[in-house]
Amino acid sequence: MDQTKLASVARQLVTPGKGILAADESTGTIGKRFAKINVESTEENRRAYRELLFTTPGVGDYISGVILYDETIRQRAHDGHTFVTVLEKQGIIPGIKVDLGTEPMIDSPFELITKGFEGLEERLRQYFEFGARFAKWRAVITIGESIPTDACISENAQRLAQYAKLCQEVGIVPIVEPEVLMDGAHTIDRCYEVTVKVLEIVFKALRETGVFLPGMLLKPNMVIAGSEAEKNTSDEIARLTLQCLRQTVPKEVPGIVFLSGGQSEIEAAVNLQAMNVAKGDAPWNLSFSYGRALQASALKVWGGKEENSVVAQDEFLKRATMNGLATLGQYTGE
Repeated sequence: MDQTKLASVARQLVTPGKGILAADESTGTIGKRFAKINVESTEENRRAYRELLFTTPGVGDYISGVILYDETIRQRAHDGHTFVTVLEKQGIIPGIKVDLGTEPMIDSPFELITKGFEGLEERLRQYFEFGARFAKWRAVITIGESIPTDACISENAQRLAQYAKLCQEVGIVPIVEPEVLMDGAHTIDRCYEVTVKVLEIVFKALRETGVFLPGMLLKPNMVIAGSEAEKNTSDEIARLTLQCLRQTVPKEVPGIVFLSGGQSEIEAAVNLQAMNVAKGDAPWNLSFSYGRALQASALKVWGGKEENSVVAQDEFLKRATMNGLATLGQYTGE
C-alpha cells in the first residue's frame, strides 16, 4: 500500500471547486432513466450518452473524478479511445463502482445488505490495470418502524471496511458510502440520530480493519427529513449535517463527497452551498458525488438524439459549474 499516493489521489478528488460525477448507474437503473425519455437502453445508447458527458468541453474544471460502471470502463468513444483515456485527457480521475447491489437481510427482510465480495480483489486489480484510481461501495440503511437494526448497520459497516482495506491494498482510493435513505416520512431529527449511529459504527469498523483514513473519502447522505415529510430549510440541513459530521468523522479523512439521494438538482446545490458557508473550521473539504443531481436536465434535453448533444453538454456543464461554486461557498443561485 503506497500511502502517499492514496492520500494524494484522495486530496485531488476533493480539490476545492470540483466534485465527482457518479455515472455508475447499473444497466437496470439507467434503463429506468432512459425509459422516462423514451430511449431504448441498448449498449450503444448507453455508450453514446456517457460519451456526451465525458467529452463535455471544460467539464474538467469542475469535475475531479467520474465513477464508472463495469460496462462503461470497458467502452470506447467513437474515436476509438477508451473512456478512461477520454477522462484523463480532461484531467479527470477515473473511478469504478465495485459493489454488486443489495439483497434482503436473512433475519430482517425489510433491510438490505450490500453484496459483491466474491472475486472482489481480482476485480479491483483488473480495474486498476484499466486505469481506475478510486472505487465506490454503497451500503443502504432504511429508516422505518423498528429499523434500522444494529445487526444491519454492523454488517454493512464491516463490509464497507473490508472493501476499503482491499481497495487500498491494490492502490485504489475507496469511497465509503453508507447511505441513510430519504424514503419515508421520518423527521430530520430521526435522520440525524440514525446517521450519527451509522457513521460511528462505520468509522469504528474502518479503524479496526486498519483502513488508512487519509487515503479514503466518505460519501454520506445529508441529514434531511424523509421524502414524505415536511421539507427543511437548507440552513437546518447544513447545521444538523455539520453537527453530525463533527461528532463522527475523524479529521484525518481528507474530504466528504455528499450523495444527492433524491434531492432535485437545485436543492442539492443549495444545500451543499449552505454547508460550505456554515462549515467554519471543519477539517474536511465538503464536496459532491452526484448522479441525478448533475445529469437530470442533460438527460432530458438529450432525449437520445445526437443533434441535441451540444445543448445537453451545456446543461451538464452548467450543473457541474453550479456545484463547483457550491463547494467554495460561492453559489448564488441559478
